[in-house]
Amino acid sequence: MSSRSAKTLFAQVADDELPILRFDWDLWAHDEQREPAGDWTTWLLMGGRGAGKTLAGAEWVRGLAKAEIGPIAIVGETMIEALQVMVRGPSGILRSTPPEDRPIVRGQVLQWPNGVEGLVLGASDPERFRGPQFAAAWCDEVGKWPDAEAAWDMLQFGLRLGDAPRQLATTTPRATPLIRRLLKDPLTTATRMPTKVNQNNLARSFFSAIVARYENTVLGRQELDGELIEDRPDALWLRGMFRVDEGAELGRIVVAVDPPVTGHKGSDACGIVVAAKAGQGAVVLADLSFGPARPEGWARRAVAAFHEFGADCIVAEVNQGGDLVKSVIAQEDANVPVRAVHASRGKWVRAEPVAALYANGRVAHRAGLAALEDEMCAFGADGKAEGHSPDRVDALVWALTELMLGGGEPRVRGI
Repeated sequence: MSSRSAKTLFAQVADDELPILRFDWDLWAHDEQREPAGDWTTWLLMGGRGAGKTLAGAEWVRGLAKAEIGPIAIVGETMIEALQVMVRGPSGILRSTPPEDRPIVRGQVLQWPNGVEGLVLGASDPERFRGPQFAAAWCDEVGKWPDAEAAWDMLQFGLRLGDAPRQLATTTPRATPLIRRLLKDPLTTATRMPTKVNQNNLARSFFSAIVARYENTVLGRQELDGELIEDRPDALWLRGMFRVDEGAELGRIVVAVDPPVTGHKGSDACGIVVAAKAGQGAVVLADLSFGPARPEGWARRAVAAFHEFGADCIVAEVNQGGDLVKSVIAQEDANVPVRAVHASRGKWVRAEPVAALYANGRVAHRAGLAALEDEMCAFGADGKAEGHSPDRVDALVWALTELMLGGGEPRVRGI
């Protein structure tokens, strides 16, 4: 509704009717905030900052509760964020619901007067999704979830009550594997909502300062227009840099390992990348990263890759493990040569010359390296990829540094 039509409406109603109008969502909702028609399972609502995504989610949940559809999962990045933003926030469930219909919050459970229940969950702990079952779910800022696909998949197992379980995912768009996956799903209906749609409800200074500064920039297209941008504005690697190997003649081959020292549940993954020299360039042959893994597990896989690809050596970072890294590999095969490397500079600084090789068209990829390419494009100046340790990138950097920036005579081979 425009500000002019709102003023006209207010002038025509009595003062005691104003509170009723405040909670009339059909009256106030923008078209982009309304539940789409059709036979969908997931409604993906991607919007700019301040566009009204949270209010749309809260009102959607309010409608479910009114229709006695439940239980409802209310999922934020963390449980604290879910309670503070989705439930108690200025655009949250409590504020958007009339007092007589407002749910009572007890811990992480919402109880509506008609008996419908909601359960608040944090995506940062996917194991908490085991057990509960739901008829619907509202998931907020899925583009920020730390282990998004694991949390989303666990939620799907619990979304099994009622005739047609549905879920709403509200988020500022980010080119994460989960969001790309949802957009490809035929059961997903996507809606894009730019910040300017909600201009009348935002501070004028926000538009005069923030919007004016970032409008028509890559960052502005993502954060204000709700547009999915595949490449980070500050990325070392862009998707256009990746070219497919067309059967180049291979020279020296290495297996690079970025090993975790421990093998417990919370350990980082083990980055394992195989690459080969090819003329004046290089080819990335395989990404065998996995984890978390125990030392004997990643050593076994690295040694197996060494033999499978006929590599010259295993390049292993020893910052954390020291001699232990070499000894674990030796236990698997004492005849495998290991070149120990030690990181004395930050991840971003080490990665820059390798990214320059891509920019110059000197590195090609074999097929099947999507997970590695996603992590490369998500790698940021903070040394992380989507908040996680970039183990695949670390291994890639060590492999290409050894082949392209560290010397070594090539020997012609074919794989």
